[in-house]
Amino acid sequence: MPVLDILVYPDPALKRKSLPVTKFNEDMVSLLDDMAQTMRDADGVGLAAPQVGKNIRVILIDVPLPEEDKREFYELINPEIVSSRGFQIGEEGCLSVPGFFANIRRKEHIRVSALDRRGKRFTIDADGMLSRVLQHEIDHLDGILFFDRLRKLKRDLLVKQINERFVSARG
Repeated sequence: MPVLDILVYPDPALKRKSLPVTKFNEDMVSLLDDMAQTMRDADGVGLAAPQVGKNIRVILIDVPLPEEDKREFYELINPEIVSSRGFQIGEEGCLSVPGFFANIRRKEHIRVSALDRRGKRFTIDADGMLSRVLQHEIDHLDGILFFDRLRKLKRDLLVKQINERFVSARG
């Protein structure tokens, strides 16, 4: 399983809306396996296909369970939030925006409907961190980065800092 390159903001591919998956074949299985390896190598808790240059609606989630030495791992194809309630605010970062974090308001509880690698529909009821990571990764499928969820003043300040680092890194 090769490790894939993770795109970094301001790569324009990160701002595109992704297309639904229509084929469930060996290529999809390989992509899911490669994305899982990539996410683990990057110590991520989530990864969306657009982050590895694939313009399709696929996300992977791997979050730690509270007070246990276990993790919840999910592969979601064509995920959609079908219900939500409540709010939470918590810190988020992103593998595609390394080194930057912000407190983001998200729904506390969500129900997500998706397809697995065989094309079978399933649902997840999520709250807390799992809910947050699912919403963050689903946002990627619509070309939304975590800082797009900030109020304008905070967003503009963070984007300025990100752009300054990007310009100084280039040169």
